[in-house]
Amino acid sequence: MAEVVIVENAEAAGALVAQEIVELIDGRPDAVLGLATGSTPLPVYQALRERLAGRDVSQVRGFALDEYVGLDPAHSESYRSVITREVVEPLGLDPRRIHVPNGAQETIQHAGADYEEAIDAAGGVDLQILGIGTDGHIGFNEPGSSFASRTRVKTLTEQTREDNARFFDSIDDVPRHCITQGLGTILRARHLVLLAFGEGKAQAVADAVEGPLSAILPGSAIQLHPHATVVVDEAAASKLALADYYRYTFANKPSWQGI
Repeated sequence: MAEVVIVENAEAAGALVAQEIVELIDGRPDAVLGLATGSTPLPVYQALRERLAGRDVSQVRGFALDEYVGLDPAHSESYRSVITREVVEPLGLDPRRIHVPNGAQETIQHAGADYEEAIDAAGGVDLQILGIGTDGHIGFNEPGSSFASRTRVKTLTEQTREDNARFFDSIDDVPRHCITQGLGTILRARHLVLLAFGEGKAQAVADAVEGPLSAILPGSAIQLHPHATVVVDEAAASKLALADYYRYTFANKPSWQGI
C-alpha cells in the first residue's frame, strides 16, 4: 500500500515534498527528478524556490512526463515552455539537463524509444512527481492504459481535452495526441510522489489508493510500487476509508524516514 499523508492544504503539501527533494539533492547533486505539469505540482515548485536558494543545482537532471504532439515547443502551453517557465528558470536549473518528450511530427514514430533510452542513460528517475486526473489518469495515461506501457503516443480523451481547454483559446486548439511516459516507465522511478488537492480529486484518490488494481483507473498502478507516497489535502482525502489510520501512522512515523 502507498503511504498516504494528509495535510492541511496545498501549501503544506508543497513544503513537505520540497523538503524531500532538497534532501535528495543534498545527498545526490546530480539527482534525476520526474517533473509533472499542471496546477497540482506548483506548490512544490514554489516551495523549492526558497529551499534551493544558495544551493548548487547545476547538476540536477529532470524528465518531464509528457508533451503534446504537433504543438510548437515555443507555444506558451507546450510542456517544454511550461517546464521552462515554472521549473527551470525559477529554480535555476540547467535547461540542457531537463528533458521533455519530443512531440515533433517528423520524429514521432521513434520519439518514445528515444525518451526511454535517455531515461535509462541517466540512470533512471530518483523521484517522480505525479498528479492525478478526475478520471484517474497519471501523465497522459488515459483509462485502459497498460501497466507495462512505455513512453508512447496516446490519443487524449474528450474529458482530458476539455479539462485542458482552459489553457488554450478554445478546445479546438487542444491537440488530440500526446507523447507520454507509460505506466511501466513511471513505475521504474525509485520514489513516486502523487499529489492531489480538492474535493474534485477525492474519488480518483480513493480509487487509486484503496480500490482494485485496474487499467480503467491508471492511478491504481501506484499500488504496485515499493515506495509510493500520496500527499493530499483534507478535501482530496474525504473519500478515503482509512483516513484516520493514515493520519495515525504518519503522526507516529520516525522522522528519519522522510516520506
